[in-house]
Amino acid sequence: MQLNLTVPTPLEYFSSLVHSDDQFPLLEAAASIAQDEYPELDVQEVLDEVDLLLGRLKRRIPADAPALHRLRSLNQFFFRDLSFGGNVNDYCDPDNSHLNVVLRTRRGIQISLAVLWLELAQGLGLHARGVCFPGHFMVKVNLPKGQVVIDPFTGQSLSREELSERLEPYKRRSGLTGEFEVPLGLYLQSAMPRDIIARMLRNLKEIHRAQEDWLRLIAVQDRLVILMPEAWGEWRDRGLAHAEQGHAAQAVRDLETYLAHARDALDIDAITERVASLRRARY
Repeated sequence: MQLNLTVPTPLEYFSSLVHSDDQFPLLEAAASIAQDEYPELDVQEVLDEVDLLLGRLKRRIPADAPALHRLRSLNQFFFRDLSFGGNVNDYCDPDNSHLNVVLRTRRGIQISLAVLWLELAQGLGLHARGVCFPGHFMVKVNLPKGQVVIDPFTGQSLSREELSERLEPYKRRSGLTGEFEVPLGLYLQSAMPRDIIARMLRNLKEIHRAQEDWLRLIAVQDRLVILMPEAWGEWRDRGLAHAEQGHAAQAVRDLETYLAHARDALDIDAITERVASLRRARY
């Protein structure tokens, strides 16, 4: 009997990873994003490479080492021995979000470095989580004597005063001062894996949009629509990218989906006119 085995497309593979929040495979989902740029990438090789790093790290640490010792050993290994850190020379390089490249160059942005660091931290049994801090993704670890917040770009541990200082520009821009002041702890809540992947994709989205690279933007939007199907703005943005690329039928379909669901949005009239214009151009 002949078996017809079909290999899933990168988008189908991504969809299978993110369909449920139960046991969400953060590292694997993050690594799979690079398949848009590197279609021959074997994601399992990325996972195996991280496993090898974890094995090296574990051999350095006694099995009964306290959490603080494990954390210090991790930071020494990741930031100093392996020299992972932020790509300050080319921050907007899309490869900073592709884990296969980050593992090779040891350079990335906060969130890609954080995903790798978190995988190692959790492999050591540390209670570590990502934090969607405004403008700068962080990681945190709960220890017996308190919480440590770390900037994955530099490996620096940040005090409450330093975190508050970093928040000030955001709070002023957002009007969250005075009577609208929000406690620091609300900005340090754990990020769900789905939100981490969304933030990675939106970083790429902004790079491709700034460069008017519509084909790459559409690929990112395809993933965002799968990841967050009720984030109707992502359907709009994919539709607008299709329109820029001359894909009128796809653009109309996405923009009409947006109009059907985002009825109170401020851009309804503009998007309605864009759909009408696309229809006139088609017919």
